[in-house]
Amino acid sequence: MSDAYLVGLGKNSANYQPLNPVSFLYRTARAFPNRQAVAYKSQRYDYAFALNRCERLARALIDAGVTKNQTVSVFAPNIPQMFEAHFGVPMAGGVLNTINTRLDAKTVGFILEHGEAQVLLFDSALTDVVKAALDHVSHPVKLIQIVDEIAGQEATGDYQTYEEFLEAAPDHVEYPTIDDEWDAIALNYTSGTTGNPKGVVYHYRGAYMNALGNILTWDMPKHARYLWTLPMFHCNGWCFPWTVTERAGVHVCLRDISGADIMDTIAREHVTHMCGAPIIMQMMLAEVAEGRVHHEHEVAMMTAAAPPPAAVLGDMKKAGFAITHVYGLTEIYGPAVVCEWQESWNELSLEEQATLMARQGLNYSVQEDICVMDPEHMKMLPQDGKSMGEVMIRGNVTMKGYLKNPQATDEAFRGGWFHTGDLGVWYPDGYVQLRDRSKDIIISGGENISSIEVEDVLYKHPAVAAVAVVAKPDEKWGETPYAFIELRPGKTSDGAELLAFCQENLARYKCPKHFEFTEIPKTSTGKIQKFLLRDRVKTSG
Repeated sequence: MSDAYLVGLGKNSANYQPLNPVSFLYRTARAFPNRQAVAYKSQRYDYAFALNRCERLARALIDAGVTKNQTVSVFAPNIPQMFEAHFGVPMAGGVLNTINTRLDAKTVGFILEHGEAQVLLFDSALTDVVKAALDHVSHPVKLIQIVDEIAGQEATGDYQTYEEFLEAAPDHVEYPTIDDEWDAIALNYTSGTTGNPKGVVYHYRGAYMNALGNILTWDMPKHARYLWTLPMFHCNGWCFPWTVTERAGVHVCLRDISGADIMDTIAREHVTHMCGAPIIMQMMLAEVAEGRVHHEHEVAMMTAAAPPPAAVLGDMKKAGFAITHVYGLTEIYGPAVVCEWQESWNELSLEEQATLMARQGLNYSVQEDICVMDPEHMKMLPQDGKSMGEVMIRGNVTMKGYLKNPQATDEAFRGGWFHTGDLGVWYPDGYVQLRDRSKDIIISGGENISSIEVEDVLYKHPAVAAVAVVAKPDEKWGETPYAFIELRPGKTSDGAELLAFCQENLARYKCPKHFEFTEIPKTSTGKIQKFLLRDRVKTSG
């Protein structure tokens, strides 16, 4: 074999640079310095100013002693300072750890301790949680308080404020270099439904690739106006802080999420793109039902979690929203799988479109592959839409691993694939569809019942806004389906009606034996917390 391609053709700074999403800000500030970067109520600034703010944050962090691979945590809602941290922290060489603002103090303390945070930037409204969290931290943490004056906040306690921190930053510092795109850029913690959450480590390469993957998947144009309803603390906002910046788009920040705020902001800021869980759709449609829709342009919306039922899809289309359904997990930087829309589907009914959209679909172009396997023997299953196995993914948009947890990392990557823990089938066209989480399968009388299949049927009922189906222990059958139901505003129904509806659309043994009408617990990103519901069913007898 010839070695001609090996001699004198090595990497050098002219032909190779590690992929780094921070470069998007530098390029955009050079190409479009006067284009608007941030819109947050009365606060507006352009990309030249954004670059200056981020560089000052980086200099301040370095001056505070942050060195390469040290963790900088941020505990704040979707405000401009959170956007700035996505660039300023990696500029300083730090690893960005964004923390869910709805977590309790003990869990926040665990994250600060486990991640060895050196600096914590926190919103002043969260001061009490921070104080309590520090009782669970054994090392010193430099505290910087963000005072959101736009929201009418004032400083609480004797803390250096974020603005003072930036103001005191030195004029010149030596920035650390990224030698390897495999270096850590971010640390995100899983929801931790059992035990402590796991720390998922992202690398620069993955963040860069998925930021571009979002653009390719969505055909996102230059200068898009992106509304921040998806929390930036969730999987780094699915990498959209970097995506929107590459597009020289506007980060439309929204601190408090309500249907009215969302719809008003869409109209006022002429929002073109947004992401959100199904719960966000429900909030928006409640405003639509009251006639409070003010925008006349189409808005592209990306949603994950449960696919929209046909009725919701139709209502969103009528309200001016084009929906893209994606799938992902924290371990793959948020969504890296998309239900790629086919033009031929436009001719189908809404019911047929919703059925096809229920499929999670194919891997992003920047992710290598997705398949359905027998996890025990690591053999691919037939693409027949029936054979159920574990959904597995591999490629560049996959975590480095779990921080300080080599055993969990090895288990997650067994056989050279990332094991999602989701069960599904795949079709002849390669599209994957989830059937359930492995822990959510209901085994009744020896038969496997997919909770997702039952939920999909119940979502089609016009009175149902949200549904979660879990296993209820049963002396005779082992387990039976138990359905928690949230009704749409102004709608009524009861267990007998819903049972009859299920019996028309499901095999009898799959139909829930019990229906409970209640508010369903959800995370801040709209994900239903089934572990709480399972616990409730088990303890109810």
